[in-house]
Amino acid sequence: MTPIHLALVGLGKIAHDQHVPAIAADPRFELAAVVSRHAGLDGVPHFTTLEDLLADGLAIDAVSLCTPPQPRHALAHLALATGKHVMLEKPPGATLSEVEDLRQVAAARGLTLQATWHSRHAAAVEPARAWLAERWIKAVRINWKEDVRVWHPGQDWIWEAGGLGVFDPAINALSIATRVLPRPFFLSRGLLHVPANRQSPIQAELDFRDTAGAPIRVELDFLQTGPQSWDIEVDTDDGALKLTNGGAKLWINGQLLHEGPDREYPGLYDAFARLIADGASDVDTSPLRHVADAFLLAERRVAPAFDW
Repeated sequence: MTPIHLALVGLGKIAHDQHVPAIAADPRFELAAVVSRHAGLDGVPHFTTLEDLLADGLAIDAVSLCTPPQPRHALAHLALATGKHVMLEKPPGATLSEVEDLRQVAAARGLTLQATWHSRHAAAVEPARAWLAERWIKAVRINWKEDVRVWHPGQDWIWEAGGLGVFDPAINALSIATRVLPRPFFLSRGLLHVPANRQSPIQAELDFRDTAGAPIRVELDFLQTGPQSWDIEVDTDDGALKLTNGGAKLWINGQLLHEGPDREYPGLYDAFARLIADGASDVDTSPLRHVADAFLLAERRVAPAFDW
């Protein structure tokens, strides 16, 4: 089988830690090039811009975009215009309109576009979805609290307009919630804490309700020290479900029922290969829509200035 020749655009922490190993472990892909202004990989052709790569004539079938979201639309549009399949790291774009434009371009050209949500591939997410599908949801609590200095050291782009701030990790929680909860839900009110010297929130409290009126409370914090919290708790008519460790562990009524290895990014590339083989796309923007709703509806409060 001829492998898919893939270019990795953006070589930051997430690309090094997750994308490169996942690509190397999947025989359906060959890492044919890296595009980065500042870094390269031994033994892999390196280009400083996507334009330089495309002008070189190197055989590339697909592009995986791991840049910050703000410039991603232009890069994805260029890749699609030159006949490449495109994988978008989360969030898939800086705006919903950008992602919709890319969806239309990919469809018109018969190319695959994948908006990725890696947390949906956590080991316990699908078992949780199956269990909840047969229960009545009474209430949901989401606590997504981590230390930005540990997970995004020195990454100032995350505080800029379009960088999402605390929603960069919190969109992972929303991607799980939109996958496992059986009923649609909508924001009713919220509070965003924005540092005085930044553009994006560092903490947030959000209240949603689903279509049957069940409350969904979301608490987000980018200043969490000590133990980190990536938890979703669901009260049902048949007891309590809890997803911990970002979806890696499933607890039912306090008993650990499912735990698996970290296969999130291998799961993304498996899905990407299957989409390409099927001539299909996956452009689910529901997690990003909830973030957009928070920026539209929630009250803003000035928080103390944040510095690294």
